[in-house]
Amino acid sequence: MTKELATKYNPKEFEEKIYNEWMEKGYFRAEIDYDKEPFTIVLPPPNITGQLHMGHALDQTLQDILTRWKRMQGYCALWLPGTDHASIATEVKVVEKIYKEEGKTKEEIGREEFLKRAWAWKEEYGNRIVEQMKKLGNSCDWSRERFTMDEGCNKAVTEVFVRLYEKGLIYRGNRLINWCPDCKTSLSDAEVEHEEKQGFFWHIKYPVKDSDEYVEIATTRPETMLGDTAVAVHPEDERYKHLIGKTLILPIVNREIPVIADEYVEMDFGTGAVKITPAHDPNDFEVGLRHNLPQINVMNEDATMNENAGKYAGMDRYECRKALVKDLEEQGYLVKKKEHVHNVGTCYRCNTVVEPRLSDQWFVKMEELAKPAIEAVKKGDLKFIPDRFVKIYLHWLENIKDWCISRQLWWGHRIPAYYCDECGEIIVSRQKPEKCTKCGSKKLRQDEDVLDTWFSSALWPFSTLGWPDETEELKYFYPTTVLVTGYDIIFFWVVRMVFSGLEQMNKVPFKHVFVHGLVRDSQGRKMSKSLGNGVDPLEIIDKYGADALRFMLATGNTPGNDMRFYMERVEACRNFANKLWNASRFVLMNLDESKDFEKIDRDLTLSDKWILSRLNTIINEITTNLDKYELGIAAQKLYDFIWDEYCDWYIELVKPRLYGEDVKSKETAQSVLLEVLQNILKLLHPFMPFITEEIWHHLPNSKGSIMVSKWPKYKEEYNKPLEEEKMELIMQSIKSIRNIRAQMNVVPSKKAKVIVVADEKVYKIVEENKSYLISLASASEVILKREKSDIPEDSASAVVNGAEIFIPLDELVDFEKELERLEKEKAKLEKELERVNKKLSNEGFISKAPEKLVEEERQKKAKYQEMYDKVLERIEYTKSKLK
Repeated sequence: MTKELATKYNPKEFEEKIYNEWMEKGYFRAEIDYDKEPFTIVLPPPNITGQLHMGHALDQTLQDILTRWKRMQGYCALWLPGTDHASIATEVKVVEKIYKEEGKTKEEIGREEFLKRAWAWKEEYGNRIVEQMKKLGNSCDWSRERFTMDEGCNKAVTEVFVRLYEKGLIYRGNRLINWCPDCKTSLSDAEVEHEEKQGFFWHIKYPVKDSDEYVEIATTRPETMLGDTAVAVHPEDERYKHLIGKTLILPIVNREIPVIADEYVEMDFGTGAVKITPAHDPNDFEVGLRHNLPQINVMNEDATMNENAGKYAGMDRYECRKALVKDLEEQGYLVKKKEHVHNVGTCYRCNTVVEPRLSDQWFVKMEELAKPAIEAVKKGDLKFIPDRFVKIYLHWLENIKDWCISRQLWWGHRIPAYYCDECGEIIVSRQKPEKCTKCGSKKLRQDEDVLDTWFSSALWPFSTLGWPDETEELKYFYPTTVLVTGYDIIFFWVVRMVFSGLEQMNKVPFKHVFVHGLVRDSQGRKMSKSLGNGVDPLEIIDKYGADALRFMLATGNTPGNDMRFYMERVEACRNFANKLWNASRFVLMNLDESKDFEKIDRDLTLSDKWILSRLNTIINEITTNLDKYELGIAAQKLYDFIWDEYCDWYIELVKPRLYGEDVKSKETAQSVLLEVLQNILKLLHPFMPFITEEIWHHLPNSKGSIMVSKWPKYKEEYNKPLEEEKMELIMQSIKSIRNIRAQMNVVPSKKAKVIVVADEKVYKIVEENKSYLISLASASEVILKREKSDIPEDSASAVVNGAEIFIPLDELVDFEKELERLEKEKAKLEKELERVNKKLSNEGFISKAPEKLVEEERQKKAKYQEMYDKVLERIEYTKSKLK
C-alpha cells in the first residue's frame, strides 16, 4: 500500500489497470452459494450491428449500480452478459458489406457462404461491443457470456418451437402480414413504427351496375383498389340499405364487386362506405374472411405492381398511384382530393413504408399465452417501476394478435420445419428427420425462413442459464431479480419474455421491471445519425473517465423519464471526482500510518458526532433509495454529502486539530476522517467504481477490492439528532458571518470581533463551540451576550435562529450596502411569512393536514417573525447612521 495518492486525478492512469485486476481476480464471477440469496440481472443483449451508444451506457450503468450494490450487501450477484444476433439489422449490414467490397448480392454468393460472412461479422463486431462495455466498468460475469445464436440458445429456440407446435400454439397459414419491401421480409406488429405523415383522401365513385347511382368511397391508398373485392356499409345505415346485395363496377378495372353489410364500418366516418381489399389491409382481411371474399394480391415483394394490376404492372406503388389517380380523374371517377394527416407504418430498421401483404408464414397463437402474463401483473408477481408502465404492458397483451414469427432472411435461427417434396407433409422436429413420417420419402427440405429475432430474445432469462437442461444455475438464479430496460421495448421484448417464462418455466422471468427513459440531446431531441446529435460514450470516457460519465447518467435518471445530455454535467461530475480525489489526498497525508484507528479510544467533539450522525442518515437514505430504484436521488444525496458536508465543512472544521498539539484530539479527528471516507467510498462505489477502488487501495487496513467489501449499515449509536441541530446552528452562524464579510468586502486576512446576542439555549451552544467561529469565520474573538447592550454602533449584523450576530467593522462598514443587504433579507423573510400565513389561514390545510405538520408550520411562523422583527430593528438603526 502506498500512502500518497497521485497529485492529480487522472482516470487514464488507473481505470483500465483496475478493470484488468478485477477480471484477473474473478471478482465478477458468481458462484452458486446456497448460503447466499441470489441477485440476478440478465443484460439486454446489444445488437452486434454497431457500437455502444448513450442508451446502452445509461441502461448498463443502472444495471451495474444495482449489481455492485447487491454484491456488497452479501448477495450472490450475477449480471449475465451477452449479445443479440439481430436478424434483420445484421443481415442488412452484411449484405451492404458484401456488395460494397465485392459487388455481389447474397443470392450470388449463396446461403452457406453468406452465413460464413455473417459469423465473421459477429466475431468482429460482437467482440468489439463487449470490449466497449468493459470500458464502462461493467461488472458482468464474462465467463457466462452468451450469444442468441450460440449452441445452447439455439437448442432452447428449437425446443420451444417444437413444444409450442405440438401444443397447437404454432401454425403455418396464409394470412395478411406486415411486409417490408426493402428488407423483403415479414415483420411483427411490434416491428412496425407508426409515423404521422401528410397524405390525402381520394374520394372515388364506384358506379352501381345497371343504374345511374354510385357509391362514394374515400381511400389514402388508391393503388390498392385494383385488388378490391367488395364495398362494405353498416347494416343500419339508411343511406345504403337499398344497395346491400347489389353489384358495383370497380372503376378502371371494370370488375363486378358486391355491396356487403358489416358492423366494422363506422357510419359517421368518411362517406360511410368502405372499399374492401382483403389482400392489402388487415381489417379488410378479417371482413373478407367473414364474407368469404376472394383475396387479390396486386403487388410484388418489392412493392411493384404485379400482373393482377393490369396495365399498371411493373410500376412502383407510388408511380402506380400517380398514374391511377390521373386515369380516375380523366374518366370522371375522381370526386375530390382532400389533405389528410395519418399514421403510416414503417419498418423499424430501414424506415421503408410497410405494405400489408398476404403470405404463407408461421404464427404463434397469442390469446392463450397472453392470459397468464396478464394475470402475473394483476396478482403482483411482476411489478413495474414506475407502475404507470403497467398500462402499456396490459394494453398490448389485452389487444394482442397472433405473432408472425417467420422472416424471409438467412441470418437467424432457421425454422425447424421440414417439407416432403413427394406428399407435401410438414414435419416439425428437433433434428432433421431421415424420412417423411407420412409417405416415407427421403426427399425432405428444411424451411428456408428464419425466426423473428425476438423469438430467441424472449427466452433469454432462462436459455442463458442452460434451459432446456435442468442446470444448477437455472434452479438457483431463475427467476431473475430485475430487468432494467427502456420503455421503448416493453412490447418488443418484455411482454415476450414474460409469456415465454410463464409457458416454459411456470414462473415470471423477473420480479421487477425497472424502466428508464431515453437519453436525449440538450434540446430534448432523440439522438440519431440523421440529426448528427449523437454523443459517443467512448469519447466521453476517453476525455473525462468512465466514472464521470456514469455519475452523470445516474444523477440525471428518474425511473421512466427521458433525460437530457449536457456536456457541462459531465464536466461537473469530473470536478466532483477531482474534489473527492483531493479530499482523499488530504486525509491520507494527515494520517499517522503507525496507528490502528479502529482500536484507538476516541474523544468525539460536536463536529465528529455531527458528521458521523449525518453519515449514518445518508447510509439509511441511500439504501432505501436504492431499494426503491431511485438511483438518481441516491446519487444526488451522495454528491451533496461528500461535497458540502464532508469536504467543505468537516475537513475544514478538523484542520486546527490536525495541526494542533493535542494528540488525542488529533487521533480522534484522523479516525473520524478515515471512517467517514471509507464509508463514502463504499456508498459511492456502485456509481463510480474506478476512483473508489483506486483510493480504497491507499487507505490503511484496506483488504482486497472495495467491490467485495461490506455495504455500510445504519448504527443506532451514531444517531445524534441533537448534535446535528447544534452543528447546524454553528454552521449557519459561520455562513452568516462569512456573508457579511463578503458583502462588506473585508479581506480574509482581516480578523474581526464577533458579538453574539443569544437566547439561553443558543448561548450555551455557541459558548461551547467558539473555536469553530474563530477558525472558520475569521473571528479575532467571540463575545457572548444575553441582551443587546454596549454593541458598537458601527456594526454589521445577521439574524440566525435564536440569536443575532454583530460584527463591529469600524470604518470598514459601508452603511449604504448594509442597508441594501438588510432590505433584501427583509424581503426574503416577508415572502416566507406570507407563505406560512397563507398556509395557516387555509381552513382545508388546518382541518386535513396531520397535527404534527400544522404545528411545524406554526413554529416556522414564530421563527420567521422573530427574525423579521430583528431585521426591522437593524434597518432602523442603519438608517439612523446614514442621516
